[in-house]
Parts: sequence; C-alpha cells; structure tokens
Amino acid sequence: MALRKVIYPGTFDPITFGHVDIIKRAMDLFDEVIVTVARNPAKTSLFTVGERLEMLEVTLKDFPNVRVDAFDGLVVDHARAVGAVGIIRGLRAISDFEFEFQMALMNRKLSNGLKTIFLMPHEKYTYLNSTIIRNLAQFNADISDFVPHIVIEKLKDKIKPESLKKKNSIM
Repeated sequence: MALRKVIYPGTFDPITFGHVDIIKRAMDLFDEVIVTVARNPAKTSLFTVGERLEMLEVTLKDFPNVRVDAFDGLVVDHARAVGAVGIIRGLRAISDFEFEFQMALMNRKLSNGLKTIFLMPHEKYTYLNSTIIRNLAQFNADISDFVPHIVIEKLKDKIKPESLKKKNSIM
C-alpha cells in the first residue's frame, strides 16, 4: 500500500506551537507529513531558509512520520514532486479563510486531484502567528508559552530587545 503523504507549506519565520499543533493533527491523519519551508519573494523573512530548517528539524526531531524540506516555486509542483496527496493549511480565524479558500481553489485548478486539508489549531493558539512572536521578541517579552526553546535562542541572537536599542541609539 502506498504511503499517504501531505505537505504542510509555510514560511515558518519562526515556527510556533500553533504550527506544531497543526503538524500533530496532520500526523494522526496521514502516513507522512512533509513540513516545507516556502521561499516567498513577497515576504521579508527575519530568518534565512537554513535557519528556519534548523529550527524545524530540532523542534520536530522526535516526530516519527515528519520530515522537513524547502522549495522554490509553486506549492502544487512541490507536492507533485514529493508524491503528496494533499496540502495542509492551518486556519486560525475567519480572516484566514478567504485567502486560504482562494488558494485552495487555485491549487485545485493547477493540479487536479491534489486536495487542500484545512486544520484548526487548539483554541489556545488561534491568536498566534510568527509576526506577533517577532514583535514580542523585539520588546523582550516572555514568549516561552508560544515557541520552542530553539526559537527563543535564535531570536535572542537575531533581535536586540527594544530596551537595548534605546540605550544604544543616539538621541
């Protein structure tokens, strides 16, 4: 019997516990989940693709049916290349639905037979996204309830807290 694989594409800049929750839900439904770092030219990322891959690999190292990769181009092309039957997308709120619905319809048109599977994270993660995490990190907020430890360490290396920026700025 063939393995039923799905991809979970995203920028993961950085990965959050909301992402991890979606991955766990997908693991229960599919034989293999391929967490895929998308290179989105429309977004300015804080972390390089390599750094994002490292954070994902460390975070997901104990997840037996999960693998991590990256791609350039269309998600449907990557899904086809890895033999995926579907694309996992997380929906946190109604505001996510319109964009994700449009993308699902376009992906269906581009690759007939490829399914989009919408999964909702636990309600404690519905307000969480990577942008909020990056913003909190700038102000040295405690983000330990929202992201894996490796993300905290990488953010400390990447972002100077706002309090330090003020001390170092010329006024």
